[in-house]
Amino acid sequence: MSASMCWLPWLLTRWPSSALSLLLLSVVGKQTDLKVVQAIVCSQWGAPRNESLTQDGDVIIGGLFNLHYIPSALDHGFTKPPHYEPCTGLDLEPLKYMYAMAFVVEEINRNSTLLPGVKLGYRIFDCCGRYPWGLKTALDLVGGSKQNCNLSTSTPQSENYEQPGQTTNGQSVSLVIGGSSSTLAIILSRILGPLSISYLASCPCLSDRHQFPNFFRTIPSDIYQVRVIAQLAIRFHWTWIGAVLENTDYGQLALQVFHEEITGKGVCLEFIETVRSETIVSDARRVALIIQASFARVILIFCWFIDVKQLFLELATRNVTDRQFVASEAWSTSDDLLQDPAISKVADGVLGVAIRSSTIPGFEYYLRKLHPLQRPDDEFLRELWETEFGCSPEDRSLQKASLPPCKGTESLEGVQHPFTDTSQLRVSYNVYLAVYAAAHALHSLLSCPSINSPRNNISSCSSPKHIKPIELLQHLNNVTVTTPQGDMFYFHGADIPATYDLVNWQNTPEGPLKLVLIGRVDGTDIHLNESAIQWSTGSNQVPVSVCSESCPPGTRMANRKGEPVCCFDCIPCAEGEISNKTGSLHCERCPSEFWSNVERTACIPPQLDFLSFNEALGITLTTAAVSGAMVTTAVFVVFLYYRHSPVVRANNSELSFLLLLSLKLCFLCSLVFIGRPSVWSCRLQQAAFGISFVLCVSCLLVKTIVVLAVFRSARPGAEALMKWFGPLQQRGSVCFFTCIQVIICATWLFLSPPVPKHDLGFQGSKVTLKCAMASVVGFSLVLGYIGLLACTCLLLAFLARKLPDKFNEAKLITFSMLIFCVVWVTFVPAYISSPGKYVVAVEIFAILASSYGLLLCIFAPKCFIILLRPKKNTKKHLMSR
Repeated sequence: MSASMCWLPWLLTRWPSSALSLLLLSVVGKQTDLKVVQAIVCSQWGAPRNESLTQDGDVIIGGLFNLHYIPSALDHGFTKPPHYEPCTGLDLEPLKYMYAMAFVVEEINRNSTLLPGVKLGYRIFDCCGRYPWGLKTALDLVGGSKQNCNLSTSTPQSENYEQPGQTTNGQSVSLVIGGSSSTLAIILSRILGPLSISYLASCPCLSDRHQFPNFFRTIPSDIYQVRVIAQLAIRFHWTWIGAVLENTDYGQLALQVFHEEITGKGVCLEFIETVRSETIVSDARRVALIIQASFARVILIFCWFIDVKQLFLELATRNVTDRQFVASEAWSTSDDLLQDPAISKVADGVLGVAIRSSTIPGFEYYLRKLHPLQRPDDEFLRELWETEFGCSPEDRSLQKASLPPCKGTESLEGVQHPFTDTSQLRVSYNVYLAVYAAAHALHSLLSCPSINSPRNNISSCSSPKHIKPIELLQHLNNVTVTTPQGDMFYFHGADIPATYDLVNWQNTPEGPLKLVLIGRVDGTDIHLNESAIQWSTGSNQVPVSVCSESCPPGTRMANRKGEPVCCFDCIPCAEGEISNKTGSLHCERCPSEFWSNVERTACIPPQLDFLSFNEALGITLTTAAVSGAMVTTAVFVVFLYYRHSPVVRANNSELSFLLLLSLKLCFLCSLVFIGRPSVWSCRLQQAAFGISFVLCVSCLLVKTIVVLAVFRSARPGAEALMKWFGPLQQRGSVCFFTCIQVIICATWLFLSPPVPKHDLGFQGSKVTLKCAMASVVGFSLVLGYIGLLACTCLLLAFLARKLPDKFNEAKLITFSMLIFCVVWVTFVPAYISSPGKYVVAVEIFAILASSYGLLLCIFAPKCFIILLRPKKNTKKHLMSR
């Protein structure tokens, strides 16, 4: 080995996979000898194991499996670099993968329609999970060499090795089933020319056909399983989640895809923690404390099962058993976790995405019939016998000294053993599909067109001994495989359609957890039996994992400043707005004809609102009106009884009785405004109000004129003045002034009368039913005429207030008209600004206030003299100055 190559093994132990593959690619790209590369990848790593499983054939396909592992690395939790540890432990699950490949090759060879006349063979090697060993064995498969990596004799440059594609001690392959990891698959695809079909490499980067044009796989890309997990989180309304990631491309890419899927879906991550296999003990302790302190009840884990086990042990130590874990396919079916009683309470209820399972007919029988006596060259089977039965097969030359010879009765038949369990084949089925895909591509490549075929091109018929990878690539791209079970799949680029199992870890009476199939995933469709799920809570109730409880109907979500969108407050909807579903982001405004109910959950027709006799305001106003009418009647009775007394007779008793009658009508007309408005009540309201008050003010105006006329007639030469203001003229004047108002009201009601109308206004859930003024001019004329008479009366009364009379009624009229004018001047702005039914209440209040003002100011002093000071009720007293 040259000096420039000596540092490469050190880099191989420390560089990431992408850098490793690029470095090796640059080495090969400079036309470095193949054995130099083999020497590079083997130095300082110890020699790879020599075991292999082979079968001769016309076409040979290669196989790479991690059949052995490093026990010391597992036992110590990767606390020291595993690169220099011996690879000794036989892994039964990958051993099943290998025999699945051997089984399907034998099945294809028995098939008379698939590859007829061509025998399919295989060469299977153990990579032991080490990338350099995988690269070395792959180079052996391509180059056809069986020579071991041996650097002790001479440098590889000095030896005369043949180039790839030539046959030395073995037959080269054009297609490899492997590798067993994404990193190894990247290395093989970038360095080797032959095709590879991986059964376990799930990195999304391998879908790039520009970088990896010669790579295929029978396992979906990790993108799809992350999308499934995101859909499950959305489906179960888990909005506050924690995530534990392996600090590799696997974990970081899973986090990136998960973020993309949940963006805008109302799902947030409370924490994101990473772990490394080299420091898993301290990392697991740190992550366990974070999980224990978090509010998230659902935890996503994208890690290798060994790291998950260490984390679960830490959680079990802290008795954290109320978390719902969601598993990636890397550990969702791990028997090592399922069978460990120490973590059963923590791991109970795990929901996971798993590689789809299937059955292979005849495979269990095939495994149970395996026996080292029938396969003397199968070193892996011999090692299985030594491990499982504690004896060596009867070949004394290969027998270990520490193990007794086998009796020959040892067998896998009738024994419950994980190796022969084929109830749920996952990776083994991926291997099965990969071999069938290779066989169908070879069949298409090696099938010559018939003489009668329109495409009679003999050059398109390849020989089994001279298969070109570029030709096989074209056929593999177009292959559509139908397995003997009827399963059909095809390649879309490097990938096959995404299918997964959804699994659940459930308690068993025996103690260990069992794996239960609860659903399937086909592409983007999730078929899930939710009733079959046993959650971490021990029931069928879906765990709740939220930062804030969903806002109930009638409220909306309001984000908290500086916090994730999943943390929010619930704000009640405003009046006229509703939210009729849980978790509403916004409140919707009701249509103009509707209003929100009290709960703000539905738009309902608004309640009809008007000033009724049953409510407190209506009762109060009615009581005031009736009381005023009764007081007026009482005064009328008093005046009628004392009609001959000087006080009553003063200033024309007839006008006083007419004034009392008009005041009574004013009090009673206010009752017309109370109650449900109708066509006739709307017309009667303003007419009664206008005519009653004009009658009242007309009486006061005539009384004022009479006072002025009386005192003016007392002057010399003015005796004839009273002829024009006698009783007949007084009655005629009152009638004349009142008739003008009658004409105004009649015209108004005839041309454009008030009508009942629904007023939405701003009363919210209530619609006011009121009498709408169709003509503002008519209403203004009515009020204006009353105002004109009142102002004239006030002016005349003010001029007569100092006449030389001890009991001058002009003073009383002045005070009463002043109150009257103040009330109605105040009424106008109050009337305009009042909402809904309070418009009516304001008008009634103005009527009652002005009526009480007139009644008290004019008649209270007279009643006081009549009833309480009868001695003053004399003509002499009234005429005295």
